[in-house]
Amino acid sequence: MSKIRVLIVDDSVVMRRLIGDVVSSDPEMEVAGWAPHGRLALAKIPQVSPDCITLDVEMPEMDGIATLVEIRRIYPRLPVIMFSTLTERGAVKTIEALSRGATDYVAKPSNVGSVNESIEKLRNELVPKIKAYCHPRKPVPSPLSVSPASASPAPMSTPRPRSTQPCDLVCIAASTGGPNALSTVVSALPQNLSAPVAIVVHMPPIFTKCFAQRLDESALLPVCEAQEGQRVDAGHVYVAAGGSHMELVRRATGLYVHLTSDPPENSCRPAADVLFRSASKLGSGVLAVVLTGMGSDGLRGARLIADAGGRILAQDEASSVVWGMPGAVVKDGLAEQVLPLEEMAAAITRRVAKPVVA
Repeated sequence: MSKIRVLIVDDSVVMRRLIGDVVSSDPEMEVAGWAPHGRLALAKIPQVSPDCITLDVEMPEMDGIATLVEIRRIYPRLPVIMFSTLTERGAVKTIEALSRGATDYVAKPSNVGSVNESIEKLRNELVPKIKAYCHPRKPVPSPLSVSPASASPAPMSTPRPRSTQPCDLVCIAASTGGPNALSTVVSALPQNLSAPVAIVVHMPPIFTKCFAQRLDESALLPVCEAQEGQRVDAGHVYVAAGGSHMELVRRATGLYVHLTSDPPENSCRPAADVLFRSASKLGSGVLAVVLTGMGSDGLRGARLIADAGGRILAQDEASSVVWGMPGAVVKDGLAEQVLPLEEMAAAITRRVAKPVVA
């Protein structure tokens, strides 16, 4: 099997060396080449034929955004992973890059004690993403093409009773590939949605605020980064703040946000399990939606929502960047329906719609 070839584009010699060490240390990958700015990167792409590009946001001569635009014009399917600093400017540029077609992003190591710790942080965050985007994915057979011998479903847990009443709360979880997936779903939700939407996406601090602002610009519903003690109202979207878990709590005057700095769950903070667990205590009117992402964050919380009579939707494998989180929910028998990303907003809207009174 041929190795995944990575072109590293960064004006920092130190970052090029760090990324190169991470790539070279993995037996499935190799460095295809280096470039200190976008112009040289564009010239090198046809020379080295990379399978993936890591692209710094801030560079002289031709920055990451301008380079990305040209890459997407010439190579629309070439995976491009942006690298940026954990600053507000870096976050704004990264979110803009995602909206312009970047495949994903990784935050540069900051406040890390040693070179070895920086390499380990990069290895944990970058390598799985490169492999997720570059490894050939197994085709997902259509129901009509499955032979009778292979048509038996995988073992699933005992089905839970689910409410058939309209949902009054929507909770969405996403990770790898999540920013673009969430943009697709949230921008398609109607302005008169009669339930609040709470979102957990695995992003660092500062990034979630910029991401919420970008969603707010494209959505019909108002979107914000959730604040401690904030009232949760129907027809509004609340994004969990990076670095904090988000819970929803019922009080006499309504539903409110509670942020905590409790330890990470599933190596994440915010974690979908924390949001789902709090939502499961609110009754059977909860709709949980699990979108693309690595790992299984959200699975345990989804079980609690299902046990309480809530409903669960999962993104299908074909439209997911990584079918880890939604796949775990599906394999556990929790998903009421498994849908392509483009159909998710309509499915949410149908389940939230209030019945027509004759």
